[in-house]
Amino acid sequence: MTAFISRFPEVAKRETRVLERRYPRDGLPAGSYGYLELYCADPTCDCRRVLLQVRAEAQPKTVLATINYGWESVAFYTQLLPGYPKLVRQLKQASLDPLIPQSRFAPLFLRLFQTVVLQDRAYIQRLQRHYAMFKQHLAQEPPVSSANDR
Repeated sequence: MTAFISRFPEVAKRETRVLERRYPRDGLPAGSYGYLELYCADPTCDCRRVLLQVRAEAQPKTVLATINYGWESVAFYTQLLPGYPKLVRQLKQASLDPLIPQSRFAPLFLRLFQTVVLQDRAYIQRLQRHYAMFKQHLAQEPPVSSANDR
Protein backbone atom coordinates (compact mmCIF):
# COMPACT_ATOMS: atom_id res chain seq x y z
CA MET A 1 0.00 0.00 0.00
CA THR A 2 1.29 3.41 -0.97
CA ALA A 3 0.16 6.77 0.33
CA PHE A 4 -1.87 8.81 -2.15
CA ILE A 5 -0.02 11.93 -0.97
CA SER A 6 3.29 10.46 -2.20
CA ARG A 7 2.03 10.53 -5.81
CA PHE A 8 -0.40 13.47 -5.69
CA PRO A 9 0.72 15.80 -2.87
CA GLU A 10 -1.27 18.88 -3.94
CA VAL A 11 -4.52 16.96 -4.46
CA ALA A 12 -4.08 15.13 -1.16
CA LYS A 13 -3.46 18.38 0.72
CA ARG A 14 -6.71 19.81 -0.65
CA GLU A 15 -8.88 16.71 -0.50
CA THR A 16 -7.86 14.65 2.52
CA ARG A 17 -10.83 14.18 4.84
CA VAL A 18 -10.19 15.87 8.18
CA LEU A 19 -12.20 15.49 11.37
CA GLU A 20 -12.10 18.59 13.59
CA ARG A 21 -12.67 18.14 17.30
CA ARG A 22 -13.07 21.47 19.08
CA TYR A 23 -13.51 19.90 22.51
CA PRO A 24 -12.24 16.68 24.06
CA ARG A 25 -14.83 13.91 23.87
CA ASP A 26 -14.80 10.16 24.47
CA GLY A 27 -11.23 10.52 25.71
CA LEU A 28 -10.11 11.94 22.36
CA PRO A 29 -8.28 15.27 22.70
CA ALA A 30 -9.44 18.31 20.75
CA GLY A 31 -7.62 18.65 17.45
CA SER A 32 -7.55 17.86 13.74
CA TYR A 33 -7.48 14.23 12.59
CA GLY A 34 -6.85 13.32 8.96
CA TYR A 35 -8.00 10.17 7.15
CA LEU A 36 -4.93 9.60 4.94
CA GLU A 37 -5.46 7.38 1.91
CA LEU A 38 -3.28 4.45 0.86
CA TYR A 39 -3.84 2.39 -2.28
CA CYS A 40 -2.51 -0.90 -3.61
CA ALA A 41 0.64 -0.33 -5.65
CA ASP A 42 0.32 -3.56 -7.64
CA PRO A 43 -0.53 -2.43 -11.18
CA THR A 44 -2.22 -5.78 -11.91
CA CYS A 45 -4.54 -5.57 -8.90
CA ASP A 46 -8.01 -4.06 -9.20
CA CYS A 47 -9.17 -4.43 -5.58
CA ARG A 48 -11.07 -1.09 -5.54
CA ARG A 49 -10.43 -0.40 -1.90
CA VAL A 50 -8.58 2.06 0.26
CA LEU A 51 -6.65 1.76 3.48
CA LEU A 52 -7.16 4.85 5.62
CA GLN A 53 -4.70 5.81 8.32
CA VAL A 54 -6.02 8.25 10.88
CA ARG A 55 -3.36 10.64 12.15
CA ALA A 56 -3.51 13.66 14.43
CA GLU A 57 -2.18 16.93 13.09
CA ALA A 58 -0.38 17.38 16.42
CA GLN A 59 1.39 13.98 16.04
CA PRO A 60 1.52 13.23 12.30
CA LYS A 61 3.84 10.21 12.62
CA THR A 62 1.49 8.35 14.97
CA VAL A 63 -1.19 6.20 13.34
CA LEU A 64 -4.28 6.17 15.55
CA ALA A 65 -6.39 3.84 13.39
CA THR A 66 -6.04 1.88 10.17
CA ILE A 67 -9.33 1.27 8.38
CA ASN A 68 -10.05 -0.95 5.36
CA TYR A 69 -12.88 0.19 3.11
CA GLY A 70 -14.16 -1.00 -0.24
CA TRP A 71 -16.82 0.98 -2.13
CA GLU A 72 -17.89 -1.67 -4.64
CA SER A 73 -20.83 -4.07 -4.21
CA VAL A 74 -20.79 -7.14 -2.00
CA ALA A 75 -21.03 -9.20 -5.22
CA PHE A 76 -17.81 -7.59 -6.52
CA TYR A 77 -15.85 -8.47 -3.35
CA THR A 78 -17.42 -11.92 -3.14
CA GLN A 79 -16.03 -12.63 -6.62
CA LEU A 80 -12.67 -11.13 -5.62
CA LEU A 81 -12.55 -13.08 -2.33
CA PRO A 82 -14.57 -16.28 -2.83
CA GLY A 83 -15.00 -18.27 0.34
CA TYR A 84 -14.46 -15.31 2.68
CA PRO A 85 -17.94 -13.87 3.38
CA LYS A 86 -16.95 -12.35 6.72
CA LEU A 87 -14.01 -10.53 5.12
CA VAL A 88 -16.27 -9.29 2.31
CA ARG A 89 -18.76 -7.84 4.84
CA GLN A 90 -15.98 -6.19 6.82
CA LEU A 91 -14.46 -4.65 3.71
CA LYS A 92 -17.78 -3.30 2.48
CA GLN A 93 -18.82 -1.90 5.89
CA ALA A 94 -15.32 -0.63 6.73
CA SER A 95 -13.31 -2.33 9.43
CA LEU A 96 -10.16 -1.92 11.45
CA ASP A 97 -7.25 -3.72 9.82
CA PRO A 98 -6.63 -6.80 12.01
CA LEU A 99 -2.97 -7.09 10.98
CA ILE A 100 -1.93 -3.61 12.09
CA PRO A 101 -1.71 -2.42 15.72
CA GLN A 102 -4.50 0.02 16.56
CA SER A 103 -4.65 2.76 19.20
CA ARG A 104 -7.29 2.87 21.91
CA PHE A 105 -9.07 5.48 19.76
CA ALA A 106 -9.32 3.22 16.70
CA PRO A 107 -12.88 1.98 17.42
CA LEU A 108 -14.02 5.61 17.78
CA PHE A 109 -12.45 6.61 14.44
CA LEU A 110 -14.01 3.58 12.77
CA ARG A 111 -17.44 4.44 14.20
CA LEU A 112 -17.09 8.05 13.03
CA PHE A 113 -16.05 6.85 9.60
CA GLN A 114 -19.04 4.49 9.35
CA THR A 115 -21.67 6.85 10.75
CA VAL A 116 -20.51 10.25 9.51
CA VAL A 117 -17.93 10.04 6.74
CA LEU A 118 -19.60 7.27 4.72
CA GLN A 119 -22.83 9.27 4.65
CA ASP A 120 -21.07 11.76 2.37
CA ARG A 121 -21.57 10.40 -1.17
CA ALA A 122 -19.20 13.04 -2.58
CA TYR A 123 -16.43 11.69 -0.35
CA ILE A 124 -16.95 8.13 -1.57
CA GLN A 125 -16.80 9.41 -5.15
CA ARG A 126 -13.60 11.26 -4.23
CA LEU A 127 -12.05 7.99 -2.98
CA GLN A 128 -13.03 6.32 -6.25
CA ARG A 129 -11.52 9.17 -8.25
CA HIS A 130 -8.30 9.05 -6.21
CA TYR A 131 -8.09 5.28 -6.74
CA ALA A 132 -8.47 5.74 -10.51
CA MET A 133 -5.82 8.50 -10.53
CA PHE A 134 -3.45 6.33 -8.51
CA LYS A 135 -3.92 3.27 -10.74
CA GLN A 136 -3.54 5.36 -13.91
CA HIS A 137 -0.31 6.80 -12.53
CA LEU A 138 0.97 3.26 -11.85
CA ALA A 139 0.12 2.19 -15.39
CA GLN A 140 2.23 5.06 -16.78
CA GLU A 141 5.33 4.16 -14.75
CA PRO A 142 8.01 2.12 -16.48
CA PRO A 143 8.08 -1.49 -15.28
CA VAL A 144 10.54 -2.27 -12.53
CA SER A 145 13.12 -4.78 -13.70
CA SER A 146 14.22 -7.54 -11.38
CA ALA A 147 17.72 -8.96 -11.04
CA ASN A 148 16.58 -11.93 -13.17
CA ASP A 149 15.80 -9.61 -16.12
CA ARG A 150 19.44 -8.58 -16.57
